[in-house]
Amino acid sequence: MMNKIEHIGIAVRDITEAGGIYQRLLNTDVYKTELVNNEYVNTAFLQVGPNKIELLQATSADSVIAKFIEKKGEGLHHIAFEVDDIVSEMERLKADGFTLLSDAPKAGADNKLVCFVHPKDAKGVLIELCQEIPGV
Repeated sequence: MMNKIEHIGIAVRDITEAGGIYQRLLNTDVYKTELVNNEYVNTAFLQVGPNKIELLQATSADSVIAKFIEKKGEGLHHIAFEVDDIVSEMERLKADGFTLLSDAPKAGADNKLVCFVHPKDAKGVLIELCQEIPGV
């Protein structure tokens, strides 16, 4: 079951510049940055009330974020939903005909297990499932 929007991901070319813009826009500081080597992405998080924004900058020309920006430009990349049991939610979505971009959850930023639903199945929006990694 999806509990809430966990964060909104925004693809950017320069995370330092974008971080400054969003800090001024949202009147809050970047509270965390993290390099996610397996996804070739550098992330920065901002919190606004209960909501989080994740800025994503590619660290390789071959990364998903670099290809996204090349094709669509900077901007909204995904909406992430918090789930209690990512494996069960993946099974439910597969059984309902959704296309998942991986067969198993993988480690993502901010101490999360993640999996993505193909945007073609959600009217052009990339959906991310996130579950807090237990015990970390």
